[in-house]
Amino acid sequence: MSLEDAPVESPEQRLHRIEVVTDADLAHLDVEDLLTALLERVRLLLDVDTAAVLLLDPSGSQLVATAARGIEEEVQQGVRIPLGKGFAGRIAAEKQPVVLDEVNTGNVQNPLLLRRGIRSLLGVPLLNEGRVLGVLHVGTLHPRRFTEEDTHLLQLVGDRVALATQARLSHTDRTAAAALQRSLLPAALPSVPGLEFAARYVPGDGSVGGDWYDVFALPSGRLCLVMGDVAGSGLTAAVTMGRLRTVVRACALELDDPALILAKVDEHIRHFESTTLATVLCATLELDHQTLLISTAGHPPPAVARPGADAALLEVHHDLPLGVDPHWPRHSTAASLTPGSSICFYTDGLVERRSASLDDGFDRLCEAMTTDNAERLCAVIMAQLVGRDLVHDDIAILTVSREAVPPTNG
Repeated sequence: MSLEDAPVESPEQRLHRIEVVTDADLAHLDVEDLLTALLERVRLLLDVDTAAVLLLDPSGSQLVATAARGIEEEVQQGVRIPLGKGFAGRIAAEKQPVVLDEVNTGNVQNPLLLRRGIRSLLGVPLLNEGRVLGVLHVGTLHPRRFTEEDTHLLQLVGDRVALATQARLSHTDRTAAAALQRSLLPAALPSVPGLEFAARYVPGDGSVGGDWYDVFALPSGRLCLVMGDVAGSGLTAAVTMGRLRTVVRACALELDDPALILAKVDEHIRHFESTTLATVLCATLELDHQTLLISTAGHPPPAVARPGADAALLEVHHDLPLGVDPHWPRHSTAASLTPGSSICFYTDGLVERRSASLDDGFDRLCEAMTTDNAERLCAVIMAQLVGRDLVHDDIAILTVSREAVPPTNG
């Protein structure tokens, strides 16, 4: 059989030769190494000189060169292309393939492509459920007219690259977010005579987010207790949470009133974190442990159990969440923490359930509250409100118990 008589491969048949996203030998690779391996096979498949992947940065405004073959300097030089600008930027903005039969200064943004001597380019968007992840493009050092078949094949490759990239990025984000969350939660709760502390953190659906708790001493000797919840999930929420935690601590070094602390944090958000929305509860405990001063920015109220009384939610002034309106006034509410009392701070994941009302969650929390020591109380609350359920939202919980006054003889 002559070469002319050989059957013509379909794009799918050609693609089968580089069905690499499920190859066992690539399963262990990180994003950059995986993309580099895929690009080498793309070069062979399409008989091109260069291949590159640019991924959209977290801001969604620029494409960042992440992997390349035949034009490795694109990655080494940290090339960035604004969305909508030049060859790659146009592909990402329009979510459509683009072919350049002749590369020139008028149709490419990146001068490196010209210096490298690339004459023709074909690029396709990397899409995941309609959302742009980046761009895959190939080029030749000689003039070439890329065909519809070439475009179709590269788009098929791009779809698989997008799936593999999204899976790796999601895994990387989860790992990084978990590590960040662990590093920012207190390694150990403080040891304070007359008080006991206990805490739990459980990620919702196995994915960490922006929930946090904190306990630290102020220069005045008072204790500051913080419970917060940044809107969103994953690495972005965890990073934002880390920044807010630092800001709260910095503001608390200068201010003792929780309302003033949260107002200052809100001012920071307005200036530096304009897209951030968070609920935060901040409380300061007096030196004699008798009085708590509490301010809540859209956060659910603490539950308290006192000797000889039914457990209940503390009546506090409910102010707006952080990031809504920094000019809205904030208030602090004084509450007593009598000897033998226990108090529970928490994020909404503890009390919110899709199958029940929020009031039901508050009632269940109050039913679980006792004047037991902090660790046992924390365990009881988690057992009764979470049990064996798979929670969909993060849960952070901090319990504090005050030692009872020992009976006097005589």
